Amino acid sequence: RREQGGPQQGKQHYEFHAQGEDHHAKIEIALTDSYAGATRSLSLSSPQLDANGHVTVKSRSINVKIPKGVVEGQHIRLAGQGAPGAGKGQSGDLYLEVQFAKDPIYRVIGTDVYLDLPISPWEAALGSKIKIPTPIGNVEMSIPKNSRSGQKLRLKKRGIPAKAPGDLFAVLQIVVPAAKSEKDT
Repeated sequence: RREQGGPQQGKQHYEFHAQGEDHHAKIEIALTDSYAGATRSLSLSSPQLDANGHVTVKSRSINVKIPKGVVEGQHIRLAGQGAPGAGKGQSGDLYLEVQFAKDPIYRVIGTDVYLDLPISPWEAALGSKIKIPTPIGNVEMSIPKNSRSGQKLRLKKRGIPAKAPGDLFAVLQIVVPAAKSEKDT
């Protein structure tokens, strides 16, 4: 946008104003950050011109609020954290694309969370109550009689707490314990 300035010794001058560019980046968060929300510190480096017109790299640190219920692929917008504007133009925005860090226990598909749950053959045959880990603490779950390996047990609304909460699925894995020999006793 150009603005006409006042006369200056018979001359007119124009000022140029432009909004800064938006920047895009990825941020990796733990699954638990999606369950409870979090604040993370992020270091940014960006090229800028100094007073002599030389390009320098400016580093800065900002705090990013991770909202509860954020899902993988969602963007978090940080207003005014992109490239600086020209003249009196506003700075652009920074968009952070959320990715979940690889978790040793859980898999995430959309808002649903999956957990492989090892159980013994007698727990599968007779049924049982066991404690299972969730990203926000242990929960007691009933294993029905005659369960089979690969069977999915659902805990409603225990997945990612998005606007439409996901479910937590325990995928049963029947594990036969190692046989003991007389030497082991």
